[in-house]
Amino acid sequence: MALFPIISNFQYDFVLQLVAVDTDNSMDEVAAAAAHHSVGRRVRPQPDKVIRVRRQGADDFFPRSARLNETDIQPMEALEFIFADA
Repeated sequence: MALFPIISNFQYDFVLQLVAVDTDNSMDEVAAAAAHHSVGRRVRPQPDKVIRVRRQGADDFFPRSARLNETDIQPMEALEFIFADA
């Protein structure tokens, strides 16, 4: 367990956010941490959707259950957080 900084590029938000997450967090937990800084502030909630995580500019999402420490994500890397169908 260690704090790990990522850059949140949240869908429909015009602000990039520095978010501290934990290396043991799942991608769903990382998405929730990013959502805390955007959804309900500058981004309209979409309760019928899930938030998926992918590397900036990538097409494929990380598996929702993947732990941050199981990926090759680097500190301060920009991640995209996208609303998707459940």
